Amino acid sequence: MSSAAGPGKARFDRGSLKRFAWLSIAAAVATILLKAVAYWVTGSVGLLSDALESFVNLAGALMALAMLSLAARPPDANHAYGHGKAEYFSSGVEGGLILVAAISIGVAAVDRLFHPRPLEQVGLGLGVSVVASLVNLGVSVVLMRAAKQYDSITLKANAHHLMTDVWTSAGVLAGVGAVAFTGWLWLDPVVALAVAANIVWTGVRIVHASVLGLMDTALPEAEQAAIVAVLDRYVTDEVKYHALRTRQAGPRRFASVHVLVPGAWSVAQGHDLLEKIEADLRAVLPMMTVDTHLEPLEDPAAHNDLDLDRAY
Repeated sequence: MSSAAGPGKARFDRGSLKRFAWLSIAAAVATILLKAVAYWVTGSVGLLSDALESFVNLAGALMALAMLSLAARPPDANHAYGHGKAEYFSSGVEGGLILVAAISIGVAAVDRLFHPRPLEQVGLGLGVSVVASLVNLGVSVVLMRAAKQYDSITLKANAHHLMTDVWTSAGVLAGVGAVAFTGWLWLDPVVALAVAANIVWTGVRIVHASVLGLMDTALPEAEQAAIVAVLDRYVTDEVKYHALRTRQAGPRRFASVHVLVPGAWSVAQGHDLLEKIEADLRAVLPMMTVDTHLEPLEDPAAHNDLDLDRAY
């Protein structure tokens, strides 16, 4: 038998998460303008790298908006399990854009390393960049809270990206400040190269997480342990279980398990047991869809289906 997600988050209209994507879009536009001004007044390639990353933020936010809209669609004839995996495409594309931005920053930094250029109006440029960083910091905090509350990998990736941008900006500001203090122009492109390396690492992590989701990777160990704890409460001389499998598609969790009971049990007895097990599983993990399969404990065939492809 099969059961859908339990109460609470299951009834939440995930289409409303789009408002957070719009917030991220607005923040990206604002920071692009601010950082462009900072670069224009200082000529710092480090600040230019910061501005380029904000374009990636904008592209990621636009992709997030599109995929959150798609993921919010209800199940249909061609997508019986819903559209939750669309969120993985958003984070995957954002990770790819981050890597492209890193390459662009690296190229610009290497060119400036061999062709140094003095910085101008450093104080004004740094002040503008600080304001942009504060905008990103505030939006990142809001997105991360929403990601945790609504279990959205799209918002989580976007929040991590913005927070990385905050730390990146801090590094750039330190580099520009060091140039102003020491007069060593090479510090600016060197910091930009460090920024590029940091962005590469962030992009790789985001792409890796997206691939895991698309590959139907099992639930995290802590969540699997919670499922096992529920199932173990029902284990007796008459009740066993095996063939537990889990996966996740966006915010929705999926689990399937075979429950073995005496063959002499009535259909009603077996059904009542499965209803209790499923209810308990949904209580410990939100957005859980559970598929249970009842088998007679004494039948040897019931023990030949532990693998994904049943043994005969």
